[in-house]
Amino acid sequence: MDIVLIVGRILFALIFINSGFAHFAQRDAMTGYAQFKKVPAAKLAVPVSGVMILLGGLSIVLGLWMDLGALLLAIFLIFSAFMMHNFWTMDDATQKMNETVAFFKNLSMAGAALIILAVIANGGDLGANLGDLSLFKN
Repeated sequence: MDIVLIVGRILFALIFINSGFAHFAQRDAMTGYAQFKKVPAAKLAVPVSGVMILLGGLSIVLGLWMDLGALLLAIFLIFSAFMMHNFWTMDDATQKMNETVAFFKNLSMAGAALIILAVIANGGDLGANLGDLSLFKN
């Protein structure tokens, strides 16, 4: 079942790795959006959050310091939910619906990250590291 855990870790982390790279590749656009959302120190917040989610996602995929990676992701997701997806301030129905979905998606993924953190903290195993050859054994 290690392979199922590793596939699950990869699928969970892909969004963070992709978005982490986007925080740098599209830094100006993301900074502008963060400023629009009134994120304090948006020019600093974008690269810092990009590093957080990139490292968090990579740690989950690689199986290295997954507890720290999961914590980084949970912190990012909770702050992002409230700062970037504040649906309660929206008047437009479509915008409100989109932000509501994004808000609860972030909270749901934060819950998954906290589950990963708790499992690791309690000595649980979330599968082999990607470099572990036992991955290819039955």
